[in-house]
Amino acid sequence: MTAADARPAPVAVLSADDARRIALRAQGLLGAPDRRGGVRGVLRHLGAVQLDTISVLARSHELVPYARLGAVGRPAVEAAYWGGGTSFEYWSHAACVLPVEEWPLFAFRRRRYRDRGHLWGHQVAPETYRAVLDKLRAEGPLTSTELGGAKRTAEWWDWSDTKIAVERALAFGDVVCTERRSWKRVYALAEQAVPAELFGQDRSDEDCLRTLVGQAGAALGVATRADLLDYHRLRAEQLDPVLADSGLVPVEVAGWGPDGAPAPAWADPAALATAPRGRHRTTLLSPFDSLVWDRARTERIFGMTHRLEAYTPKHKRVHGYFAMPLLAGGRLVGRVDPAREGRTLVARQISLDGGGARHVEALATALREAADWVGCDGVRVGTLHDERLRPTLEKLLTDR
Repeated sequence: MTAADARPAPVAVLSADDARRIALRAQGLLGAPDRRGGVRGVLRHLGAVQLDTISVLARSHELVPYARLGAVGRPAVEAAYWGGGTSFEYWSHAACVLPVEEWPLFAFRRRRYRDRGHLWGHQVAPETYRAVLDKLRAEGPLTSTELGGAKRTAEWWDWSDTKIAVERALAFGDVVCTERRSWKRVYALAEQAVPAELFGQDRSDEDCLRTLVGQAGAALGVATRADLLDYHRLRAEQLDPVLADSGLVPVEVAGWGPDGAPAPAWADPAALATAPRGRHRTTLLSPFDSLVWDRARTERIFGMTHRLEAYTPKHKRVHGYFAMPLLAGGRLVGRVDPAREGRTLVARQISLDGGGARHVEALATALREAADWVGCDGVRVGTLHDERLRPTLEKLLTDR
């Protein structure tokens, strides 16, 4: 019997608009923001915030709480993530910062990495691995440079044996990263850095996966099986045995299937309990934001085909190096490729979908708020897909 055969009857049939609003509320982008919970509340609710090296307006992990809370201070964002013992870094959807409460839930992945053994380059001697752990035990948290060197040469990929060893220890769970300094991982012994009540838990793979699937469903609101697989990058053989017991309920969503047909999905019961209402956020989203990090889901829910073009040759880019989707009125209505030049935010390339004139005011609001947040005094508009919009946009940007 396949997973589809075993699926119970749906408890509700949702329209595509219902599903879109449920997803927005689940992601913290519809309704009153949880300002008392702050950045840590956002992290706990989403379950994972993706990290990335690219910094344009700010790094992606800063943009995620900004999109939900507004102009939260950037030092407060960093303090909420690093050094307070409330989060750690590990592989979820990608390299992510995770609430420390999820440490026991990733035991299934740590065990899998340990079983695989050979990770990230050639094998290192057991003596090197033990020496890394001994140094951390004796001296406390250290960067890879402080441990003895991150690279053997100047090439970014040429890791030293020490770096390979500590990254393996991170994957296996002997070491944890709960802090970054100048964007460098700071490694600590997990037994010293993870709270004892969490470190001492020994949860089965099934228990870990069941809980993570339920958490992903709550963060997504309503999701297809593929969406749930993608959130923490699970495999089908991990998801299928636990899905029915995850606490999620089966639903059907009109328009989510091929050619607009209904499609089976799973929903968080709490998301179905009340109709999603409230204020929509108007904001620019990081391409790595969990609302849009799954391309297929983004296209299905919002009708936007979005690709990060940072690694695309410049002459082949369509929307720009770090095009950020513009969220307004609960829809993705355009893209902005931003940059900073001194104290000026530069919208290097702007495109608005459909009747662009309807979204100019939202665009100006998003640009002004982003400029204020990163300490810029003004906004300069570069390439605009429809030059007829320029006078209106520039007037809105200067009328404070």
